Amino acid sequence: MRLPSPEERRPLLLARRNLKMARSPHAYVRGNTVQYYDWLHSQRGHRLPHGPAVWICGDCHLGNLGPLAHADGKVEVQIRDLDQTVIGNPAHDLVRLALSLATAARGSSLPGVITAQMLEQMVQGYELAFKGPSMQHKQRPEVIDSLLQDSKSRNWNQLARERIDSPKPKIPLGKRFWPLSSAEQQAMQTLFHTGGLHQLATRISSRNDDAHVELLDAAYWVKGCSSLGLLRYAVLLGIDNGEERDYCLIDIKEATRAAAPRHAHAKMPRDNAQRVLAGSYRLSPALGERMLAARFLDRGVFIRELLPQDLALQIDQLEPEQAMRIARYLAWVVGTAHARQMDEATRKAWLSELKQQRSKTLDAPSWLWKSVVQLVASHEQGYLEHCRKYALSLKKPS
Repeated sequence: MRLPSPEERRPLLLARRNLKMARSPHAYVRGNTVQYYDWLHSQRGHRLPHGPAVWICGDCHLGNLGPLAHADGKVEVQIRDLDQTVIGNPAHDLVRLALSLATAARGSSLPGVITAQMLEQMVQGYELAFKGPSMQHKQRPEVIDSLLQDSKSRNWNQLARERIDSPKPKIPLGKRFWPLSSAEQQAMQTLFHTGGLHQLATRISSRNDDAHVELLDAAYWVKGCSSLGLLRYAVLLGIDNGEERDYCLIDIKEATRAAAPRHAHAKMPRDNAQRVLAGSYRLSPALGERMLAARFLDRGVFIRELLPQDLALQIDQLEPEQAMRIARYLAWVVGTAHARQMDEATRKAWLSELKQQRSKTLDAPSWLWKSVVQLVASHEQGYLEHCRKYALSLKKPS
């Protein structure tokens, strides 16, 4: 099997992304963040309330939430992906999460009234996050509890089989991993010796700080819609931790300019990798403490170790009661990430703003409901058009 060279990667990745986005409206919403940001920059998007300037996820959909392990082994549900993090308006995260939940509800054939109730529960859960950790255990949905239990019991073999198809200390080249060019191989060696990979691999509390770390293998990682045309690599490290041999899977991803709107007067790192790192520390401490920023082939990259406990929330079908509990809990997770950055006065002011524009029939702000209705409609249209173009591209010329 002939594997593509770096020059041949882009058209193959584009075809793979188009196929992935054509599979369902929910996949389209996840993969097409540009359409969401275009809406935020439009006149309609400007009508959202102006929340306090805090670090936000910027791309807060269901797949970007899930269990994450701290360096000390503790596992919590936090935001998993922060490529788009900026100091911005927290209302943007709320709208993005609401759109993702509404699309998942439609994919599960739930009626519109359930979507309305999900948004109500979502707002209640978000506001509850500003009052303390009461939802941490008591009101966690069963599906989240089950995911957390699975997360805590996982080991290296499970991670390796899922990510690199084998627990052996080797990254198998093929559909998911492509070979590095000579320039990439040389840059990888430089990064290993001078870029802090040793320190990153030994941040986990169960590993000795002075453990011997070896670069075993590396490959280009064919992964995700957002990585199209960007640097993305999997790196396998071996760690001699006392008498045991441990393995470490590193994810290296290029950091690019965020498309998410930022606060006009926000002071953020100019380097995009440093921006992602700064946002991660504030929004998802479990992730931030396991990351570093570096340069690779003259581009900024952020680097993190993938642990067995790190899992994405994947929901194929929602039941009405389950949908509302999930909406409430995930909004609480996002609210917790926002609230920890605000002082008491700012929290009160933001909660007061959220309580405005509520009707007698819907316990969710009218701006949130109207935003979701507009976005669902535009994304449905965009999805059908995407599918039409994808189908035409598959037709062979006569």
